[in-house]
Amino acid sequence: MMPHWLLALSPVLGIIAMAMSATHALPIFVAHIYDDGQEPRFVISMLLNFGAGAFLWLATRRYKRELALREGALLVVIVWTAGALFASVPLLLSLPELSFTDAYFEAVSGLTATGASVLSEIDRLPPSINVWRAELQWLGGMGVIVLVVAILPMLGVGGRQVSKAEIPGPMKEESLTPRITQTAKGLWFIYAALTVACMVGYHLAGMDWLDAVIHGFTTISLGGLSSHDASLGQFDSPAIELVAIVFMLLGALNFATHFLAWYRRSLSVYARDPEAYWFAAVMTLSIAGISLLLWWKGPFDDFWTALRYGAFYVVSIGTTTGYANADYELWPVFVPLWVLFLGTFLSCSGSTGGGIKMLRAIILYKQVYRELKRLVHPNAAIPLKVGQHVVSNHVVFAVLAFFFIWTAVMVSATLLLAATGSDAVNAFSVIVGCLNNIGAGLPGIDIEPLTDFQTWVCTFVMLLGRLELFVMLVVFTPAFWRK
Repeated sequence: MMPHWLLALSPVLGIIAMAMSATHALPIFVAHIYDDGQEPRFVISMLLNFGAGAFLWLATRRYKRELALREGALLVVIVWTAGALFASVPLLLSLPELSFTDAYFEAVSGLTATGASVLSEIDRLPPSINVWRAELQWLGGMGVIVLVVAILPMLGVGGRQVSKAEIPGPMKEESLTPRITQTAKGLWFIYAALTVACMVGYHLAGMDWLDAVIHGFTTISLGGLSSHDASLGQFDSPAIELVAIVFMLLGALNFATHFLAWYRRSLSVYARDPEAYWFAAVMTLSIAGISLLLWWKGPFDDFWTALRYGAFYVVSIGTTTGYANADYELWPVFVPLWVLFLGTFLSCSGSTGGGIKMLRAIILYKQVYRELKRLVHPNAAIPLKVGQHVVSNHVVFAVLAFFFIWTAVMVSATLLLAATGSDAVNAFSVIVGCLNNIGAGLPGIDIEPLTDFQTWVCTFVMLLGRLELFVMLVVFTPAFWRK
């Protein structure tokens, strides 16, 4: 007899697997148009994906019911880990030199919108494979679960528990609309609309439609995978870089804010969002400072060139996207260190970016300031406010716990890579890139020299970062499995 939680999850997992099989349609179309020989492989993968889902649903559909909170968290973990397993099938079929470890890493990197890659000579990959890698990032950017939540109520399975486990940020209780279905549909409408606008912008700026589609997917998702080894440096186009900057900034803002701005037909929503204010302030100051440093210390002789490359680098890494348009190894070492630091917190909660999120960083800063004020006025009641809202202590404690676990994971994983033979700087750079879903680390360091064991460590760390630590780690606690 199957455990009760597995009976409850199985019909939902079957529906998700069948739905996700439809995502093969785009690479199949591209493979047919470009005649790259990959069409049969994607068809096999789609049928395998659909068949497994149909079998699971047919065998357990009579057990569907409202999911408990713990089952919602477990569903998220299973979907991301098993989803990556199915997503790796086209890679294994199309790239026979790729090991299962590397294929699964590549799939997880896509679904977590990290952008780290073990592949080389990307320009020579079949177009359909590059589209598949980009589409995985697009699906993972907002979260596969949020999309499925929009249809779960129609299937007799409520989605609010799943949404609380998936939607990023410390304040998950707040809803944009009265029903979670409306919220999910609204978020995906904004996400899809921005993606199409980005693709059109890239095409107008000079990309062909294939590159525009691929980079449109990976810009809004802040994933940063490119169809070229030189990334956006392949095009050497200020117009293309400007399009990328605009949509990376939009992707790094809270999609709840985008939704409300569209729903109310007012841009004033952004001005009232304290997280957007801090994001804009830190981003602007960083761009100005880095550009001035590049002009002063080199390698650029005029300020406007320094501004072009400095702004692109700050936005790309700061928003955890990871595109490149220059050789950053020639830059002053402070620049990549500062920008990598930005990538750990700059993206807003509810965005497609990684890191601890700007809202948590604001709460941490204000909590430190509150403790300093208490040293001077020990009996004073000092509320912690973000904008006009008072943040309750239980949210503050949750943020402090999150930051502690985030730090512990980063240190532990770095030490684990170092203990298994990786250079200390390489280990730190790779883990920061994976945990914060940046993909890129310090210039001159990439993922390829890692052993299989180290690659699995990085794979797990990427999942931890994308699922914001708690959701992934809670399933490993004994209390989670007690009745």
